[in-house]
Amino acid sequence: MTRDLSRLLRPKSIALFGGGWAVNVVAQLKKSGFDGEIWPVNPKRADILGVPCLASIDDLPGAPDASFIGVNRDATIEVVARLSAMGAGGATCFASGFLESEGESAGGADLQARLIAAAGSMPILGPNCYGLLNYLDNVTLWPDQHGAAGVESGIAIVAQSSNIAINMTMQARGLPIAYVMAAGNQAQIGASDIASALLDDDRVTAIGLYLEGFGDIRALELFAAKARARGKPVVAIKIGRSDKARAATMTHTASLAGNAAAGSALLRRLGIIEVETIAVFLETLKLLHMVGPLPGAAVCSVSCSGGEASLMADLASRSGLEFADFAPSQRATLKAELGPIVTIANPLDYHTFIWGDTERMTRVFAAAMAETYDLTVFMLDLPRADRCDPTGYDCAVDAIIAARALTGARVAVLASLSENLSEASTRRFMEGGVVVLHGMSEGIAAIDAAIAAGRINNGEAAIVHLASSSVETPVTFSEAASKAALSGFGLKCPQSRSVASIDELTEASAALEFPVVLKGTGAAHKSEAGLVALNIGNQADLVAAAERMSGAAQGYLVEEMVTGQLAELLIGITRDPTGMFLLTLGAGGVLTELLGDTASLLLPTSRSEIETAFRSLKIGRLLEGYRGKPAADMTSLVDAVMAVCSYAEAHADRLIELEVNPLIARASDAIAVDALICMNEEGSRP
Repeated sequence: MTRDLSRLLRPKSIALFGGGWAVNVVAQLKKSGFDGEIWPVNPKRADILGVPCLASIDDLPGAPDASFIGVNRDATIEVVARLSAMGAGGATCFASGFLESEGESAGGADLQARLIAAAGSMPILGPNCYGLLNYLDNVTLWPDQHGAAGVESGIAIVAQSSNIAINMTMQARGLPIAYVMAAGNQAQIGASDIASALLDDDRVTAIGLYLEGFGDIRALELFAAKARARGKPVVAIKIGRSDKARAATMTHTASLAGNAAAGSALLRRLGIIEVETIAVFLETLKLLHMVGPLPGAAVCSVSCSGGEASLMADLASRSGLEFADFAPSQRATLKAELGPIVTIANPLDYHTFIWGDTERMTRVFAAAMAETYDLTVFMLDLPRADRCDPTGYDCAVDAIIAARALTGARVAVLASLSENLSEASTRRFMEGGVVVLHGMSEGIAAIDAAIAAGRINNGEAAIVHLASSSVETPVTFSEAASKAALSGFGLKCPQSRSVASIDELTEASAALEFPVVLKGTGAAHKSEAGLVALNIGNQADLVAAAERMSGAAQGYLVEEMVTGQLAELLIGITRDPTGMFLLTLGAGGVLTELLGDTASLLLPTSRSEIETAFRSLKIGRLLEGYRGKPAADMTSLVDAVMAVCSYAEAHADRLIELEVNPLIARASDAIAVDALICMNEEGSRP
């Protein structure tokens, strides 16, 4: 059910239930200048901060647009039911002790089910939720202090942590915040649905998501599609990047592809920009609010210090920023203004010869901005006003703002230390159309994120494949059975024979061409157990190798040796706890974990995405032909991956994980020499 949140988000009347927490909400509403009706309901008080109290919910003069419910969890359910029955616009539920506490105390799940039933069609935020802050309309339905102020437009933040949300409002970086929404435990309305409702407000320029979990992935897909259609970028922090226990860890892939990889792949699929820290999150949202996604990666860096120019170049070397050369006309203008001593290069150190000459500085800065670049960045830290006189830097501030006005270019000021540009200085720049980025590393990361946002395809994203069943009892199939199953979907494998004893080896190998490989069966990682012998040239050596393995092997697999390899690759598919299937491509063989050279995609995927993923690997240079060796057959490599993906999609309800490692890349084909499939126990065949 899609619920209308408009009354809750932009109320004309607010009811409040509870004691001390309700007092706090009234204080915040009065402080923010909320000009609607405030109706506290409290039978024990005559008024709250001068606002008359009503004795009971029956005394409300009408159905409130929004309500803050700050009573205990049992009373919360009763209040929600009464509000829903009278046609209220929505409520925030502050109480905890619902489903989020089920692991600590019994009854939380039942209470949450009753709360959802009581709400009916009325939207509720939470429970275990602080509420909402609407700085566009002075609606502060929030039981605590917060640090932002009214704006005419800005970004919206949806957070699954109320404390983190509070911290974000306290920023002094000049970020204009339009909404802050706490999602609580999302009993009825998830973070994606909240964010989707915020997209409908034309005053919202971008959305920030602080996510502890994805919840309803289908709802997230719908929100992301709506955001792309509206042209509003989305930035996310997804916490919980450390790997959690998996249902099965038989394969190398499972140790490489934790939950973080699947989450990151999902965000990329949906066109959501992922960042790792709150500082970068806020700086990215600020940049997107001011200039939007960058159309390209060409960046010009301007400073009056060689040290700053060098540090900028060094820190940006690990990003997507490109310091393109100045156009000939720019170079000529800059050389004429700066003289023969200054080297005209990007990053540009313009020295201090022109410092204090605002008109000349304006001409230089305008020349740097005039063409070529997607963003011009000025390195500038201002002296602290309590111990120094910052007026000597007014020439730089005025010249940057004036040059931006002359050119209309995208311009940022980047302070090397976040504290070296005050909120007042930041506001001065931003009123002049110049975005301020606080902290060199954070600012570069934000620019990199804005470049990534500009490269997002606004077309329709493929719907993520989700498993419909849960993991129950995993069963791992033998290498021979796994290869046979994958071969049926088009994966090329060597000729092989499986035998139970050494006595059967001679007859089995007669049908194969030497050299061969012998593998002892019964261990998940055969190489580590000493159960692999390579390049065996005759039957006598084959029997001798089997005898050496006899103490650990439960049986034997003999297969034709694959020669002519250019690279060893890994194809792995794991089922994420969310039900998504993560495809991992990377460097394979016995050094898989050590190299850690992987790329991740979600199913379904395409041939072009697979090829791009292969080429993004460090080992991708081997595939293209390295130091005179031939290139691998990329068509065959992609065919092999598509065969594995087809198998996974056909068995999605049972598949837990599978791996092909290594897949041997050759100039003429790609051939899988080892494979493993792990399924739910239901059924007996892979």
